[in-house]
Amino acid sequence: MNEHDERGNTMTGVDPGRLDDQQLMKELETIHRTRHDTLLYASNDALRAHNERMAQLEGEYLRRNPRRPVAAGRTREGARERGGCGETAAPQG
Repeated sequence: MNEHDERGNTMTGVDPGRLDDQQLMKELETIHRTRHDTLLYASNDALRAHNERMAQLEGEYLRRNPRRPVAAGRTREGARERGGCGETAAPQG
């Protein structure tokens, strides 16, 4: 089987587990950069393939970096402290 194109198995590209850290980051940067156009303009099959590949790459990144730093502002509590998570106060009256 060709490692770069196994469309019958919904796998396109190199298995993320076989990429080194630098290659993985480059793949992630590329797929995130193309996300918006894929969502807006690609066929359903292309969007499905994009979703699957993104999930594979992100899953591999998370597997390798289980203790990645998390910015406080990117948590629910941090968003509440900023007052910007779409919550509105009940009218006073």
